Amino acid sequence: MSSSRGPLLAGITSPEDVRRLSSAQTVRLSQEIRDFLVDSVSRTGGHLGPNLGVVEMTVAMHRVFRSPTDTFVFDTGHQSYVHKLLTGRQDFSELRSKDGLSGYPSRAESAHDVVENSHASTALSWADGIAKANVVRGLTDRHVVAVIGDGALTGGMAWEALNNIAESQDRRLVVVVNDNGRSYSPTIGGLAHHLDTLRVTQGYEAFLGWGKRALTRGGAPGRFAYDWLHGLKKGLKDVVAPQGMFEDLGMKYIGPVDGHDVEAMERALRAARAFGEPVIVHAITEKGRGYSPAEQDVADRFHAVGKIHPETGLPVAPSRFGWTSVFADEIVEIGRDRKDVVAITAAMLHPVGLAPFAQEFPDRTFDVGIAEQHAATSAAGMAFAGLHPVVAVYATFLNRAFDQVLLDVALHRAGVTFVLDRAGVTGSDGASHNGMWDMAMLRIVPGLRLAAPRDEKTLRTALREAVDVDDAPTVLRYPKGAIPAPIEAVDTIDGVDVLARHAGDPDAPRVLVVGVGSMVPVALDAASSLALHGVSATVVAPTWVLPVPPAVVKLVPEHDVVVTVEDGLVDGGVGAAIAQRSAEAGAGSRFVHAGIGHEFLDTAERSEILDAQRMTAGDVVRDVLGALGRA
Repeated sequence: MSSSRGPLLAGITSPEDVRRLSSAQTVRLSQEIRDFLVDSVSRTGGHLGPNLGVVEMTVAMHRVFRSPTDTFVFDTGHQSYVHKLLTGRQDFSELRSKDGLSGYPSRAESAHDVVENSHASTALSWADGIAKANVVRGLTDRHVVAVIGDGALTGGMAWEALNNIAESQDRRLVVVVNDNGRSYSPTIGGLAHHLDTLRVTQGYEAFLGWGKRALTRGGAPGRFAYDWLHGLKKGLKDVVAPQGMFEDLGMKYIGPVDGHDVEAMERALRAARAFGEPVIVHAITEKGRGYSPAEQDVADRFHAVGKIHPETGLPVAPSRFGWTSVFADEIVEIGRDRKDVVAITAAMLHPVGLAPFAQEFPDRTFDVGIAEQHAATSAAGMAFAGLHPVVAVYATFLNRAFDQVLLDVALHRAGVTFVLDRAGVTGSDGASHNGMWDMAMLRIVPGLRLAAPRDEKTLRTALREAVDVDDAPTVLRYPKGAIPAPIEAVDTIDGVDVLARHAGDPDAPRVLVVGVGSMVPVALDAASSLALHGVSATVVAPTWVLPVPPAVVKLVPEHDVVVTVEDGLVDGGVGAAIAQRSAEAGAGSRFVHAGIGHEFLDTAERSEILDAQRMTAGDVVRDVLGALGRA
């Protein structure tokens, strides 16, 4: 066990144990959970701030509802650590590591987990579907509880789901809005609690229905009276609580509720459960609650941390200068040179490195919330109107906006640059966060150009080249983590960098090794090893990999074997594109492709995944020697 547990937490093996506690014990349990989270997550890294903010709320949920009969869906999934603890998963020693607990819900871990996808704004659609299925199957003994928060309500898909949820009154569905970003006070008082009770009382609803029928039968005066009384009621409630936008959808609303008061949350959730129709429970919480370093972190309240000193919150080891930092520096320099360059982010200002740009150019920075689709199409509009938008997102999040990239940006030949952070294998972030789909996905977009820089210099150069393109989308991708030492070219052939040439034995077979982005060091190591086996090896590293550079296609027939090394999908990736273009040109060389297989990747360190996927230099050498008949 990685961390010591308090006596109450140690006694929790299932939600039934939580329900047996007294109210006073739930307060102590909440503190024990916070202590455990700070101690354990500081050792492993993870999403600390969001989970410190949902302790009491999650305890209350498990006291009122009965998971897994009642289905819990978390949006976003990184706020599920407390849920894991209360459902018997208390060994956090290998959190976010191979064979350890996932940083998100995981069906393989527990029947209490349902949705593993950690992309935001999807939980309400999941909940709507589960609730509909319960109705169709006649399962009236269960509820669906969707927790949405940490910015997820800014996503358009969440509002599409709310629109559908509000349409039907026969679904036992409770939406818990974890509101940790508003400034109004969570303490509303007895009047608000009384109105909340009235709003979810069936007798109250019946009375309102009778009043509407009786008054509207009276013709125009009656309708006027009903409209006046209804408006007075709504106006009074809007003064007491910010509920209008939810009730205008046709859904019942409870709140705001102090999300750090277990009894208040229980009372609200019990009322919502008893109502039997879709209800929104609005909980006010504080991200990073109870941990001073997180509370004082203005940027993101310790949203995600590496290994830290629990007493101070300071990193155990200072982070090395990384890819994101290089982008952050260069985009500011470009912004100073180009007043038409603007930046767009989807609720990721700091993680993707746009905070310095926003500080210097606040009027040219747009945070659209968790709405990647809107970001892409809004960027197309900006390009039409004379700007050059730079949209910075995690690589895996661009999946959500593929249609917009294709039909709003590319079809309209819009000069928009997409910068994809955390491209390739990210490892500990889990299956849905590996940025492994972008090259295969974007390869089919007509006119799109994609760059995969290998070091700081090529990143800076590629970014400037990208923003100079005004008639097509450009994409710049780079991995998570520290940037490597400079990798200089020994030659350039028609714009493609040659990084190494190994002569090999006389009459030795000739191998062309094509390294893509962060996999260039593997390509170089593999070529060196091949030379030790007497093989003549040349390493090239095109920065712009899509569309396939003509120079690479010309080099193919000069070699017996061509090996491509990329940290994206093998199926449909850059290597496959090179092979296809070469075949079209009549080249008959054999190809060996190193890359990610057609599967979802389990949580593990990047090095462990590369080894499992046979993407190491040793694997490349063995495959090439096999292709040459020298294995």
